[in-house]
Amino acid sequence: MGGPAIYAPAMVQKRRVGAESSETRARIVEATEQVIRDEGYAAASSRRVALRAELPPSLVHYYFPTTDDLLLAVFRRGAEQSDAMIEAALTSADPVRALWRFFSDPSRNALAMEFVAMANHRKAIRAEIARHSEAMRDRQAQLMEQLLGDRLADHKVTAAGLSLLLAAVGRTLVMEADMGVASGHADARASVEALLDELLPPEK
Repeated sequence: MGGPAIYAPAMVQKRRVGAESSETRARIVEATEQVIRDEGYAAASSRRVALRAELPPSLVHYYFPTTDDLLLAVFRRGAEQSDAMIEAALTSADPVRALWRFFSDPSRNALAMEFVAMANHRKAIRAEIARHSEAMRDRQAQLMEQLLGDRLADHKVTAAGLSLLLAAVGRTLVMEADMGVASGHADARASVEALLDELLPPEK
């Protein structure tokens, strides 16, 4: 009678995922963003995205094995674009006012609101939004501290508080305007701009 049988350990194969630099991958991400903008994130199925990208659904799964993988790629692309705009604002001649104009610009609101809705149901999206928001707010606060220094303390305002104030008021104005709400908007905008006029040199 022979000894006990010895079984080789099962080989676990990782599923192949397409290269991040692929033009096909970029095409899928672009198509997904278009679907989300036009129809809402709930419509962004692999079949719907493939139809918009004019690709077979199997390619969507090849590059993005899960829905979260695909949605995170769309968010990160949008975040990179927003970061570039924020960096341009922060390095401009009048960075704080430029940042205020960025936050009160309605052009990216539709996509942003879809990701806020996603965050209520998808932990991976919520975690990524939180990570990105914290990093960018720290960057903005550091620059405001360098620029404004004692003037912030004189007005009992902190750099982090001012960064959040600009973002919160700007985004609320945009979000409510999209829903047809305008009450108090002119007053809120005037209040923020009056504060900036006190903190900053006159706008050129």
